[in-house]
Amino acid sequence: MNPFAAIGRGTFALLAEIGAMSLFALRGTFSWASGPFYAREFFSAALRIGFNSLPVVGLTAIFTGAALALNIYDGSLRFNAETFLPQILSVSIVRELGPGFAALMVAGRSSSGMAAELGAMRVSDQIDAMSTLAVDPFKYLISPRILATTIMMPFIVLVADLIGILGGWMVAVFALDFEGATYIRNIDQFLTAEDVGSGLIKAGVFGFLIAVMGCYHGYKSRGGAQGVGAATRSAVVASAVAILASNYVMTSLFVDF
Repeated sequence: MNPFAAIGRGTFALLAEIGAMSLFALRGTFSWASGPFYAREFFSAALRIGFNSLPVVGLTAIFTGAALALNIYDGSLRFNAETFLPQILSVSIVRELGPGFAALMVAGRSSSGMAAELGAMRVSDQIDAMSTLAVDPFKYLISPRILATTIMMPFIVLVADLIGILGGWMVAVFALDFEGATYIRNIDQFLTAEDVGSGLIKAGVFGFLIAVMGCYHGYKSRGGAQGVGAATRSAVVASAVAILASNYVMTSLFVDF
């Protein structure tokens, strides 16, 4: 009945969860350093997370770029600034929309997959069996997934950036009567390496968060099939929240006021 006691319990539970997740992330990230390194698991995870995510990320990027071009053109017409469409679109995609949308798509696809896979192994006692056979689950299951997702996300985002800009170019040239070569030249003259680099740094952080959330909730799942379903939902929601929150923090660091 005491509201302050309830708030205190909730706060301590949240801090305990953050601490447990941080320790899990540290152990999962660096456990491979003492060997052995399971290269086959790493490349398998990189293939599933990287290459297999490209179709959904590409579709998201091209339609995002196309819709963004229409919105920027419509808004800039009010100020007679429609010629700045290429510059605004390219910076928006490279710095924010490319990393953000790609990370959310990968979170929905891969973070849920990690949670479901590890959760099924947990409730069927496969992880406990690995420990019994002197195989460290963190080295075999967690570390390859975290490393693969962290490394592959910048490549996924780079592809998403190119496809998103292509979608904007198609709309600008074929629907808004822009000249194609001039459009590309404006992007080349305006876009900087810092813009691209900040987006790729965000992508690496997003990939790390996606893998940690998926692995953590799957590894800690309990209660049979219902527990696996709950872990999958929690992984996707936690990944999305972590992506959006960390995006604001990194943007505030990258932007010069």
